[in-house]
Amino acid sequence: MMNKLKKIVLLAFITVSTIAFSQTKESALNDATATVKANLNMDFETVVKHTLPAVLDMMGGKEAALKVLKSTMESAKAQGLVIEKADVISVSKITKEQGQSRCIMKGYTEMTMSGQRVKSTIHFVGIYNDVDNYWWFVEAKQLKNEVLANKIAPNFETSLEIPEDDVQVEEL
Repeated sequence: MMNKLKKIVLLAFITVSTIAFSQTKESALNDATATVKANLNMDFETVVKHTLPAVLDMMGGKEAALKVLKSTMESAKAQGLVIEKADVISVSKITKEQGQSRCIMKGYTEMTMSGQRVKSTIHFVGIYNDVDNYWWFVEAKQLKNEVLANKIAPNFETSLEIPEDDVQVEEL
């Protein structure tokens, strides 16, 4: 009897530890980095997996989102787009708000197209998916736009500071 109880307690501890670990800055960074790499490799299944479901709904669902992402990237590459660098620079502290674990991710992308180099620092809100145990991401600027925010995340409130994005364009 005691042996069975010890096993149950151990199993509960491992489960709680796994869940707690999953909601760390490290897990957010890992999921964001995987999403950035997937985008570069045109692995849009992974990109869609980590996209906030409400954004996918606005795009007409998962299949429609996959088609849009693929055609947009193929078109841009056909027009000479070259992504030279794409990284996740930082992850904020994780906060627990409105029943969700959240953070702010800062990403950096450098690309060339049409004789120009574009350097972008873009911020994302990470929201932990407690059901499937991975992070969803949404461009933070979408949540600063009241109309979009109400469609994507009605009644969204956060204590996290959402910085402005920065885009610099230079002639080559």
